[in-house]
Amino acid sequence: MKNRKFTLVLLASAMTTFFISCSDDDAEVVTVTETVVETETVEVDSSLPVGDLMVTLSGNLVAESGTPTQGLVEVGVDAEDVNFVRFADDFTTELGTGTVGIFLSTSDVFTADPANGNPDLMLIGNVADNGEMFIKLSDTPDAKYTHIILWCATANIPFGNVALN
Repeated sequence: MKNRKFTLVLLASAMTTFFISCSDDDAEVVTVTETVVETETVEVDSSLPVGDLMVTLSGNLVAESGTPTQGLVEVGVDAEDVNFVRFADDFTTELGTGTVGIFLSTSDVFTADPANGNPDLMLIGNVADNGEMFIKLSDTPDAKYTHIILWCATANIPFGNVALN
């Protein structure tokens, strides 16, 4: 019994010494400051237009930042008055850098203003692949949106834009 008490006292003493010797009373306080860019996840309805797409606006993409971006982009409504953006069969852009967002914009320049809710931009989806692609819009786009911009958030650069006429 005395051996067991001695062993417990010795173990308790060793543990106390371990915890005391491992404490760091001279800990250095480090302040880390980082910039956080909020991203918004948009679920894209992949359904196709019903009937023919009645095109109201269209234009050809202009490549930016050395990307192979090109192709016809159309905005229109289907037979059920649902709004869509259509990237034609000839649509091509860079796909190897990560997420490429598709934004309606008030100009050909990506001007983020997250503090004010990005009044000049509206994320409508992400590029999934080259070739024909439809993006179903929840409402008719505001008339203030005159362009579509392809923006690579990973590289923080534009991949292309199109003026909608």
